[in-house]
Amino acid sequence: MRAPLALLCSAGLTVLTACSPQSVTSPAGAWLDEGGFGNPTMNNTLVMTGQRNAVVDLSRRFAAEVPSTVNFAFNSDVLDAEAQAALQEQANFIRQFSLARFRVYGHTDKVGSDGYNKALGLRRARAVVAYLIGQGISADRLEAVVSFGEQQPLIVTEGRERRNRRTVTEVSGFLKAREQTLDGKYALFNYDEYVRSAYEGHSPEVERDPEAASPKRGE
Repeated sequence: MRAPLALLCSAGLTVLTACSPQSVTSPAGAWLDEGGFGNPTMNNTLVMTGQRNAVVDLSRRFAAEVPSTVNFAFNSDVLDAEAQAALQEQANFIRQFSLARFRVYGHTDKVGSDGYNKALGLRRARAVVAYLIGQGISADRLEAVVSFGEQQPLIVTEGRERRNRRTVTEVSGFLKAREQTLDGKYALFNYDEYVRSAYEGHSPEVERDPEAASPKRGE
């Protein structure tokens, strides 16, 4: 009896293996996943649990949609027409996100002393903040407290370089904690509302008692 039993088990395993395109260690339905099946759920979970950094996401969007950098003439913190046009685009973006805060970093080229260039970089950052305030952005959403001076050049050179004479605007945070509207009970609320709206024979008394609107088990 042992030989037929072993043969039967072997045949059954062969049939299961032939019928399934996935290994026995793969999750059920894994063969249906084209590569992005779980990404929306994963993203929603990360947002709802606070694991996805909203500041990083908004920063990437800001850098992709508007010019985050403006440039300056040598030894100047004056905003020329090109800089003002870029800042108008920044202001238009910032208005869309009323809780977001922004920080402006100042930079210079390497001509001059390090101390002078740090002060110049700060003046440039403050000029940008002042312009954005003039565009209607609240001052408590803007910071101009950081100057890297000549320490972070885009182009490595000891001479004058316009691309190094710049400010960079970035998202720095939010004015208050972002509310988690989807707290895991959204589907439950919708279900209860669905049951109440579909229940036949409801009365004014039932409307005042939501639990009475839901049919009891066994009914």
